[in-house]
Amino acid sequence: MTHLLDVKGLTCPMPILRAKKMLNSLSPGEELEVLATDPGSVKDFDAFCATTGHQLIAADEADGVYRFVIRKAA
Repeated sequence: MTHLLDVKGLTCPMPILRAKKMLNSLSPGEELEVLATDPGSVKDFDAFCATTGHQLIAADEADGVYRFVIRKAA
């Protein structure tokens, strides 16, 4: 099941903090789709997943909206 988190309009570090909080409530293997507008979120989510063990399974951008799909680690 994929959960949606819309953090458009928020700047660093809020997108990461909101995603971390929501991931804490998910079960291992569940996915979180994050929509953000902060260009810095690209490197932030990459680093966040690298340090937490969560898997960044998709990252793309369209019309200034960045989309990340994160699978919660076991």
